[in-house]
Amino acid sequence: MNALALSKPAGLDQIRAVDLGRPRDPGPGEIVVRLQASSLNYHDLAVALGYLPTAQGRIPLSDGAGRVEAVGPGVADLAVGDLVVSLFFPDWRDGRPPVADFSRTPGDGLDGYARSHVTAPASFFTQAPKGFDALQAASLTTAGLTAWRALVEGGVKPGDRVLVLGTGGVSVFALQFARMMGAQVAATSGSDDKLARIGALGADHRVNYRRQPDWSASILDWTDGVGVDHVIEVGGPATLGQSIAATRLGGHIALIGVLTGFSGEIPNAALMARQIRLQGVTVGSARHQKEMIKAIDANGLAPVIDQVFPVAELGQALGLIQAGGHFGKVGVDLTF
Repeated sequence: MNALALSKPAGLDQIRAVDLGRPRDPGPGEIVVRLQASSLNYHDLAVALGYLPTAQGRIPLSDGAGRVEAVGPGVADLAVGDLVVSLFFPDWRDGRPPVADFSRTPGDGLDGYARSHVTAPASFFTQAPKGFDALQAASLTTAGLTAWRALVEGGVKPGDRVLVLGTGGVSVFALQFARMMGAQVAATSGSDDKLARIGALGADHRVNYRRQPDWSASILDWTDGVGVDHVIEVGGPATLGQSIAATRLGGHIALIGVLTGFSGEIPNAALMARQIRLQGVTVGSARHQKEMIKAIDANGLAPVIDQVFPVAELGQALGLIQAGGHFGKVGVDLTF
């Protein structure tokens, strides 16, 4: 067995081992990658649970990293032995997003990376950062790139104040990138232990939202009543009102997550009165990923990997994501 596939009905107990045989030889513009690691995201959980329906037998996982084992004709920028990392939107090279769905996303509309090898267009991958191992590289595809694009397109500059919600993969990456850009960072969590951990990573202000449900008041106190310049909003409908209240006039909210639901009311009056720019962000393009990796190479960054599971325990690993018990990223060793 050299891969995992999703059965129906959906559920974390419906992940089965399959044998895909040997990978086919690469054609023009293609490479063969020996996959070594993946990392988990809420998107992977939503697919496995059937919230985002996909085809029977779909190979899950949108993130993948490994070594190039063979190169087809016409591939010039990758070579055998290179450590490469996958793209969430492999057809989005630059410019505007080409699709508004996940029909071309590995692990959703396409087969993903819960397997030992893949033969795919070289354009589905980029070089990994220098000095990274496969597990670190795999953490970048979804969470890392989402955080990067949210901050870059938000226009974060030195001296800005950034608010990150929670301590999952996107939020921890956003903290690290924001500090790289010279910003100050506030963080929320319902766990004092996680707040201590994110403080050790450099969070300047921390608030426990369980003890202080009106947590925007604490953010306003920290900013002398002004509010933060940017919010990395991963919660969704149940947290958006507090995020708006915590944002300065004319500030920016990157709306990323649906952890509290897929739909809900938007506080239109508050959003308009504060003239806040609300931007939906779903990962990014190949250009965004290459620019992020250049920044990592130039400045240094160590992804925070909380736990690593063997691929045979993918269901248990996704259960940890479902329970919100992780800090940073959850990795998967793709050794079959």
